[in-house]
Amino acid sequence: MFTKSALAYEALPLPTRDALSDAQMRHAADLFLAAMQTRHTVRDFSPRAVPRELIETCIRTAGSAPSGANHQPWHFVAVANPDLKRRIRAAAEEEEARFYDGAAGDEWLSALEPIGTGPSKPHLEDAPWLIVVFAQRYGLFDDGTRYKNYYVPESTGIAAGFLIAALHQAGLACLPHTPNPMKFLTEVLGRPESEKPIMILACGHPAADATIPRAATIKKPLSEILTIAE
Repeated sequence: MFTKSALAYEALPLPTRDALSDAQMRHAADLFLAAMQTRHTVRDFSPRAVPRELIETCIRTAGSAPSGANHQPWHFVAVANPDLKRRIRAAAEEEEARFYDGAAGDEWLSALEPIGTGPSKPHLEDAPWLIVVFAQRYGLFDDGTRYKNYYVPESTGIAAGFLIAALHQAGLACLPHTPNPMKFLTEVLGRPESEKPIMILACGHPAADATIPRAATIKKPLSEILTIAE
């Protein structure tokens, strides 16, 4: 992606954007809030197929996220192959079994009780797509030498947020899943050692009888998540 001969700064005009009034901006913000408030994490997926082109477009949106030094330190692996999904589920459930068998500790397990999770992860096979998000520790110049990536967890987290919003905007549901450890994903998907898997997004259409835990509907009020200094 990067060449050593093209590292100079060049200023370009800001691409054209419509100038919105304060009222129009507030309306746009309210519409987006209302849309995102309908987003729910689900564990029950419909067998309805999801076109590859839709997944590609959502990942293209994720790739537009800001990043440290614009290095874009992420890679996404979209998995629809049933055999690969089966292998991922088997490896994930092996790690989850250890987690729920005591590795997590009582406090963590108690915190998860209202969410209703357990070591069985059928969504990893049921969802038509698994998108595995990798964070790239370092990149390679065109001549094969390494360069350092900056703010990798922050940048990749922002991109994952873009992706979740894009999937929701496209009418899909998803489930962020973070088995620990996740090294098996590097091996199963044949990714290089420079990349660290940070999450699996199971995504597709929710099943007709999909449910969500009541606890997941409780969100902190604005007064608890915002401090304004004017």
